[in-house]
Amino acid sequence: MNALLASYPDLTGRHVLVTGGASGIGAVMVEAFLGQGANVSILDIADPDETLLALPAAAKALRVERCDLRDPQMIESAIASVRARFGAVEILVNNAARDDRHALEDANATLWDDLMAINLRAAHLTSRAVAPDMISMGSGAIVNLSSNAFMLGLVGYPVYATAKAGLVGLTKALARELGPHGIRVNCLAPGWVMTGRQKRLWVTPEALNDCLAAQCLKSEIMPEDIANACLFLASSASRMMSGQTLVVDGGRV
Repeated sequence: MNALLASYPDLTGRHVLVTGGASGIGAVMVEAFLGQGANVSILDIADPDETLLALPAAAKALRVERCDLRDPQMIESAIASVRARFGAVEILVNNAARDDRHALEDANATLWDDLMAINLRAAHLTSRAVAPDMISMGSGAIVNLSSNAFMLGLVGYPVYATAKAGLVGLTKALARELGPHGIRVNCLAPGWVMTGRQKRLWVTPEALNDCLAAQCLKSEIMPEDIANACLFLASSASRMMSGQTLVVDGGRV
């Protein structure tokens, strides 16, 4: 990971829970929070990248729970386990997602329910599970990962785009409901981030050139760009931000 651009001392010692933190953007965010001195828990159906487990801070400050985020009971059990290890969850990052491509004619009820469960419902269930921790402390931060896909009306994944739009609505609703308890809820909407999965499955020279042509900033968006924005939203540097969506897409229009 590239060097972080800012340090947030208030994140030191905090318990941060990152869903989908085993790989991709999530893994880079986990590394970023560890670098700030936080205790980090991962909920993911997959095993974490070896690079995460090899980090010096991982032995004492990282907890990994295998969890299918489509299963409400597994979510409750996994959160109880990480709470037993690091105490109350103080920061939640709802990062887990699945952006499998699909056409409208293929998006039957089964696919709809499955993609909504991982891309939208999981964020509701994890927020609901950790809210009592934050309410009891009178503080907390939730960061939901949306996408600019629904803002731009991108084709190729209508159910995914709908779920990402729903996360903005969930963010606003929870910000209003939890704000009186000192809890901030914000949304982070990345553009096309050059993760290993994206490069393996969908990035072609032509597609990348088209994306960069539509961006005001002619540089590829990297996972570190999203991690830096997430640190800001999780820290007290953004203490009077709630119910907001921060777009990090290079100014794509």
